[in-house]
Amino acid sequence: MPELPEVETVCQGMACVLEGRTIMEVVLRRENLRAAFPVTLKETLENQTVTHIKRRAKYILLYTTDHHIMIVHLGMSGKILLIPPAQNYDVQKHDHLILSFEDGGKMILNDARRFGMVMLANESDIETHKALKLLGPEPLGNHFSAQSLYESLRNKKTTIKAALMDQRLVAGLGNIYVCESLFYAGIHPQRRGDTVTETESEKLVQAIRDVLGKAIAVGGSTLKDYRHADGSLGYFQHQFAVYNKEGKTCPRCSNVIDQCTIQRIVQNGRSTFYCARTQE
Repeated sequence: MPELPEVETVCQGMACVLEGRTIMEVVLRRENLRAAFPVTLKETLENQTVTHIKRRAKYILLYTTDHHIMIVHLGMSGKILLIPPAQNYDVQKHDHLILSFEDGGKMILNDARRFGMVMLANESDIETHKALKLLGPEPLGNHFSAQSLYESLRNKKTTIKAALMDQRLVAGLGNIYVCESLFYAGIHPQRRGDTVTETESEKLVQAIRDVLGKAIAVGGSTLKDYRHADGSLGYFQHQFAVYNKEGKTCPRCSNVIDQCTIQRIVQNGRSTFYCARTQE
């Protein structure tokens, strides 16, 4: 599933191309994905201009001139395709939503597994929308700090890995970037959340910010289905320290005599990768 850096990269690509353009036609090629498309989607978006596009957690928010917002979640395999005005394009089997613009360009939501979602909201009540109202702070925002994380973890009996995956505690983190952040912070993924100290919270917040920042800078991680809005690939998977590195030498231990390898365990149905030597 695309995580925060991947969704942020898609949003940036969409913003560069779509902001200021007018939606002339909305075509729905099926009634639903994971949930039904809004019945008013077509009438709400047609003849509206895209004012700006932003991200909240793993959601894409497309704002229009009449203060409506189209909310898109890419699910497991969703992709946004941006088709230039002069380019011929043959509609594909899994192209489920097509927005056509005044210059002939198109925005297409392609989703082979159909786990994505499209919703509508009003700008005035976006913070209370059912999809967003319980989300925690953005990990790259001002409301996410070592102190706020420490306070949120004080009563967490679950593992620190599970706590960071909880979108109510911090928004947008997923399996890949939690594994990487815990490695750089030196925290074992099986530690209980309420055992993380204030000092460790500081290291963890910095690790999360650093990992996400680096991932966004190189366009996220391309694993299986993910692509940028322009069809290109992300490259952060080439910089993974531990994720999907089971049996490989730990990069932190590579210069010591008694080298160790990256371990893999399963937590809550997801693979966790870590260094048993340096993560405590």
